[in-house]
Amino acid sequence: MENELAFILNLDDAEISSWVSRYMWPFFRIAGFFMVMPLFGTRLVTPRIRLLLSIMVTAVVTPILPPMPVIDALSMQTMLIGAQQLLIGIAFGLVLEVLMQIFIMSGQMVAMQTGLGMAQMVDPSNGVNVAVVAQWFLIFVNLLFISLNGHLLAIEILVDSFFTMPVGGPGLSSDTMWGLVLLGKWMFSAAIVLALPAITAMLMVNIAFGTMARLAPQLNIFAVGFPVTMMLGLIVLWITFGGFGTQFHLLLTEAFHIMRDFKA
Repeated sequence: MENELAFILNLDDAEISSWVSRYMWPFFRIAGFFMVMPLFGTRLVTPRIRLLLSIMVTAVVTPILPPMPVIDALSMQTMLIGAQQLLIGIAFGLVLEVLMQIFIMSGQMVAMQTGLGMAQMVDPSNGVNVAVVAQWFLIFVNLLFISLNGHLLAIEILVDSFFTMPVGGPGLSSDTMWGLVLLGKWMFSAAIVLALPAITAMLMVNIAFGTMARLAPQLNIFAVGFPVTMMLGLIVLWITFGGFGTQFHLLLTEAFHIMRDFKA
């Protein structure tokens, strides 16, 4: 016991900084990732649980990571590196969050086109009102994400980033930052592609109702067309929903490619 106490008392600042740096820098990047990652970064998971997950993952992966830079804990450089690692983790989680927003936006488009947008419910993960169709899509892709071990693959890519973007390096490159900006274009284009069958079907239905209104003005198209549009919208959803699993797999693969292309 006396030898252990003597060993602890003989530790100098360099050794303590080395031990702290070994776990502190990975923790910042992993914590930033869990802050915005789908499912784990929502209101459904409390900040305390996210903190515990970050600590557990850090403790598991740190022994296999490359050496970390040893810097004075109270220096300005430490704060800058900590903020840099936090932003890198947020960037990785943002890609997956944008992936989930694709299906939410697609569900909103389908709901507005088919008249199902009146059915609104509170999204417990974001705290806003969304269409039931969008919430249905979100629940479906979240279950697919977990069943395909997407969370494990995302953590693996994050751990690999410590080798491609080492701590203390320049951080995210300008190309990577521009790629994050282009995620908005990817989100809108992918959402439109997913909603395109429903949009096209409703366009044909509206053209048919417009033709009927011109040929038979005495018909009350508004009274007849609204329930027919909703019914056809449900039928289109039933027909096209079978291909959502394949579309999600392709988009998830593309999201992982984007994450792997992050460079310093």
